[in-house]
Amino acid sequence: MHHMRNERAHDLERFYGLLTDLERNLGGARKLSNCIGRMDWPQRGIYFFQEPTEYRSDTGHSLRIVRVGTHALKDGSGTKLWTRLSQHRGQASTGGGNHRGSIFRLIIGTALIEKDGYDYPTWGQRSSAPREIRGHEQPLERAVSEVIGVMPFLWLAINDEPGPDSYRGYIERNSIALLSNFDKQPLDSPSQDWLGHFCNRGRVRNSGLWNSNHVNEVYEPGFLDAMERLIGQMEKAL
Repeated sequence: MHHMRNERAHDLERFYGLLTDLERNLGGARKLSNCIGRMDWPQRGIYFFQEPTEYRSDTGHSLRIVRVGTHALKDGSGTKLWTRLSQHRGQASTGGGNHRGSIFRLIIGTALIEKDGYDYPTWGQRSSAPREIRGHEQPLERAVSEVIGVMPFLWLAINDEPGPDSYRGYIERNSIALLSNFDKQPLDSPSQDWLGHFCNRGRVRNSGLWNSNHVNEVYEPGFLDAMERLIGQMEKAL
């Protein structure tokens, strides 16, 4: 077990080192509260969110990654990277949003309900809701937008074809499995004040990530080589 912990610590250090290179290539992390669709987004990619108050405690001192995601993992899907990010961001004009179109918004909302004692019985129910219910939920949607809007994030362009076997899916899955503390000796644990402790999903609480899928999987260390290659290619393109 100790050996595995050391190996994972080493791989986490390498993973965060690669993200440092990525951040440099991008000219810094962005925050969704300052982003618009007209920016120069790649068509497809994978994104890594940090949280302003969440730092690594075992493998370094930078902000830790709290959510990894991608889009267009179904064959023929046309969702672009910015479309997905804007679903997480919510509406810039009203500060509201639609948690039924973003699992990220949904789970942050459940944590805010628990932490602040809000009463939103319809939150997370059904895949669509009439205007009246959505209107009632807007104060919580705005609170969720505030939380997500200040999270620094990085993205890695990977313009492969949509589908379950995409390279993006491979890197997303393995990044989550590496970062996740689910049923493992914890590394870079969440702070005591992390909002995710209030989430109603055990997988979020136990993994230390705003992710439910892949948190219980075993990562393949080889994905780090793939990531390094992609970040290196990006460097040449700049």
